[in-house]
Amino acid sequence: MADPSSYRPKPGQIPDSPGVYKFRDEHRRVIYVGKAKSLRQRLANYFQPLTSLHPRTATMVTTAASVEWTVVSTEVEALQLEYSWIKEFDPRFNVKYRDDKSYPYLAVTMNEEFPRVQVMRGHKKKGVRYFGPYTHAWAIRETVDLMLRVFPVRTCSAGVFRNAASAGRPCLLGYIGKCSAPCVGRVTPEEHRELAEDFSDFMAGRTGTYIRRLEKQMMIAAEDMEYEKAARLRDDVEALRKAMEKSAVVLADATDADLIALAEDELEAAVQIFHVRGGRVRGQRGWVTDKVEAVDTAGLVEHALQQLYGEESGEAVPKEVLVPALPEDTEAVSAWLSGRRGSHVSLRIPQRGDKKDLMETVARNAQQALVLHKTKRASDLTTRSRALEEIAEALDLDSAPLRIECFDISHLQGEDVVASMVVFEDGLPRKSEYRRFQIKTFEGQDDVRSMHEVIGRRFRRYLAEKDRTGEWGDGEVPQEEAPDDDGRPKRFAYPPQLVVVDGGQPQVAAARRALDELGIDDVAVCGLAKRLEEVWLPGEDDPVVLPRSSEGLYLLQRVRDTAHDFAIRYQRSKRTKRLRTSPLDAVPGLGESRKQALIKHFGSVKRLKQATIEQICEVPGFGRKTAEAVAVALAQAAPAAPAVNTATGEIMEDDGGTTA
Repeated sequence: MADPSSYRPKPGQIPDSPGVYKFRDEHRRVIYVGKAKSLRQRLANYFQPLTSLHPRTATMVTTAASVEWTVVSTEVEALQLEYSWIKEFDPRFNVKYRDDKSYPYLAVTMNEEFPRVQVMRGHKKKGVRYFGPYTHAWAIRETVDLMLRVFPVRTCSAGVFRNAASAGRPCLLGYIGKCSAPCVGRVTPEEHRELAEDFSDFMAGRTGTYIRRLEKQMMIAAEDMEYEKAARLRDDVEALRKAMEKSAVVLADATDADLIALAEDELEAAVQIFHVRGGRVRGQRGWVTDKVEAVDTAGLVEHALQQLYGEESGEAVPKEVLVPALPEDTEAVSAWLSGRRGSHVSLRIPQRGDKKDLMETVARNAQQALVLHKTKRASDLTTRSRALEEIAEALDLDSAPLRIECFDISHLQGEDVVASMVVFEDGLPRKSEYRRFQIKTFEGQDDVRSMHEVIGRRFRRYLAEKDRTGEWGDGEVPQEEAPDDDGRPKRFAYPPQLVVVDGGQPQVAAARRALDELGIDDVAVCGLAKRLEEVWLPGEDDPVVLPRSSEGLYLLQRVRDTAHDFAIRYQRSKRTKRLRTSPLDAVPGLGESRKQALIKHFGSVKRLKQATIEQICEVPGFGRKTAEAVAVALAQAAPAAPAVNTATGEIMEDDGGTTA
């Protein structure tokens, strides 16, 4: 624990101007980022007597070992820089709202020649229009199914689209009228793009135009006694109205707004967001966060706005944002939001009418989310704490292992040998710390040697980071050897209290030997054998047997299974990549376009192998020198093992035919 006075800046050093500041711990990791209108006034608040500080602030300043700052020109720049640093350094004492899951969006891929309607999760892509988020993917599919009657846009994957185009016949949706079948040329690319634009406009809230247009067409068809057409249009109108009913009107003035509400207590805060477009609720999401810093409701709102709109632009930032409390720098936040949208954004507290009523609904959702989270977490915290205590007791550890790392080896008959490292902190997976390894020092199947290599490599990296960040025994780092550290989380900088290996005595002995060779004696090692779920310790002839109902055993099994799955996925990806390699990859200067041109011209690699140099020269873009290089590469390539149709047992030829 550091004394804040030991790193307090001297009087007059801190400028009296807007800026962003960082507190770092003794390992140079950034632990807190903040901004201020006046750096001098704000930082002075942190160096008061500890008894006058909020307990969380006191914990932060005693954990820190230094403070730095960057001066900016305006408060808007400070807001942007603060968000960027929080995202970059992931400081432990900053409030961070995180999704407990990846919410699904309805996406229209306008960046493709034939736009596709689909469900998407994760990071947003350029050129794709998004609607939502939705609580469940099935809600998106129900909406899309209704709308495809009127806007028959493509929904199939690229593979299905190519297969239909090569076969010359559309899929089932094309036959039943829920796809315009651009794959077989029923509509032109321009006509299909216009359908996608209309679909997007309807989802964006411009619904009245299409309803009125269809009703007019229906009346004309009825007057012309085209009753089948009129009935079809009537069904189309009904389908669109059903789709609209799934998002009821909540604001009569067709407002585009996001409503943000909070529910909080001393330890945690829940945030709920309703996305209203065209007066209808188009999406909803929410998070719960720990209040790791001393922050009031206005501060929580500001953090929520930063993390909600920090990577958004254009129409993704609505014209109006309604909040329960205004941030301290309301004008700066409004200017920042307006800059991200490209036009004015109104940030305010609703005072009366429909918007205030809807805000109360959002607040009730936030309160319910907080209550539900606390109910689940109380049970979860108790279970995890008991599991860690049971592990510490069974393995005779000095304290509960708050950071556990597990290693597993995976291969297929000695080929593509890889290893995985997964990390659990406080009984929960920390996926950003997962790592993958390729076995480099030998070839073939030897799990014990592989485990020794991987453990050694992991902890050599830890020792290197330890030296680089200046964790010396006397606590002093010579100035000329001070690390050039930027405060970002390092890949292998933090040691675990417990290393778990997937295996029995041999693997445990190999892991312990690797640690001993590096002089590391403060990290415990154990192995979990799959056969009887026995826990093995180094140098012990008999395993530790935990009760089948033990929470500690459940946690170790979960850690082991996670490492096993992570290793298998990596091994399969490497095997798939190896099997997909082509003899043409060995031809220098031959890019993907010309490879595809060759395959398209000859139909398959088998036929290309049978071609003469003169025939290869007939392909556009191929001279004689390149054709000779292609012929040599194909001649030197080992014959590939035949592919087998797993459904029939037949052997598949390269050109798509089969032989008995």
